[in-house]
Amino acid sequence: MKLNPPLPTFTQQSLEFNVDQEIEKLCGLIRDAVANRLNRRGAVVGISGGIDSSVVVALCVRALGAEKVLGVLLPEGESSPESTRLAHELARQYGFPTITEDISAALDGAGCYRRRDEAIQRIIPQFREGWKSKITLPGSLLDEDTLNIFYLTAVSQTGEEVRKRIPNKEFFQIVAASNFKQRTRMAMLYYHAELRNYAVIGTANKNEHDLGFFVKYGDGGVDVSPILHLFKSQVYQLGHKLEIPMEILERTPTSDTYSAGSTQEEFFFRLPFKILDLIWSGLEQGASVEIIAQTLELSVEQVERVIRDLLQKKRTTEYLRTPTITATNHPI
Repeated sequence: MKLNPPLPTFTQQSLEFNVDQEIEKLCGLIRDAVANRLNRRGAVVGISGGIDSSVVVALCVRALGAEKVLGVLLPEGESSPESTRLAHELARQYGFPTITEDISAALDGAGCYRRRDEAIQRIIPQFREGWKSKITLPGSLLDEDTLNIFYLTAVSQTGEEVRKRIPNKEFFQIVAASNFKQRTRMAMLYYHAELRNYAVIGTANKNEHDLGFFVKYGDGGVDVSPILHLFKSQVYQLGHKLEIPMEILERTPTSDTYSAGSTQEEFFFRLPFKILDLIWSGLEQGASVEIIAQTLELSVEQVERVIRDLLQKKRTTEYLRTPTITATNHPI
């Protein structure tokens, strides 16, 4: 009788892996994809001073050589100056050239800010030019069992904060308008890629892709996605090995989309990546909720809460990962 192989043991070290081997594998992927599959001469990467884009551009430099990698900075009127400073520091360390494209005028021409602010003012009438805003979810999933209901926080020039729940109509308008940012950035990346016969290399990780934290045909529209299979906490492991600047490694992850500065945790993921990734990994390994909870020193209820949220996000964002539907791939 053939026995099923035993399930791997779930531990707090379950996401640790052979970093050197992974780096070599990903460099090989980038070289083969760019030169052989796509027949391109080099790589374009949008760099933001965040861990994901930093790791990807470092891999590209190692795989192709710094002279064949272009880092493109894509600030706009509401971007953090810290993003630009850290991106330039990264470029100095790895020696690749950069170009800065301020996309504010393009966004203004598309009505990005105007369309978004119209929706904000319907929720918070006193919102005016000079105020800042951000969208957040309720607090940590470890603390309370709350639905993924989005809230809008507006911050006046004097620091006064107003927070209100966002109705669906206004939420859709704010997100649709804000998504001009990611789609405009990707259009600019492809301009520079086509100008040089380069490929666009994406920076999305497993958390962003599988849970829907990306913009379809925006930051999701790329030629190569080398770290799409890696949890965020594994990307940090690569970052340490690749000697990414410590300021970037210690920087709180942010989408750099909202003017008031919304972290990825408060906007979407709702708990630290180290915990999220381990619970998710345990689920994929087939570990029981009880084993995951015991290993991470959490309650069964907390783990169940996180798993429900994971499955819900995957289900409700499946359309983002759905390829273009045609008569040949969709039976009628």
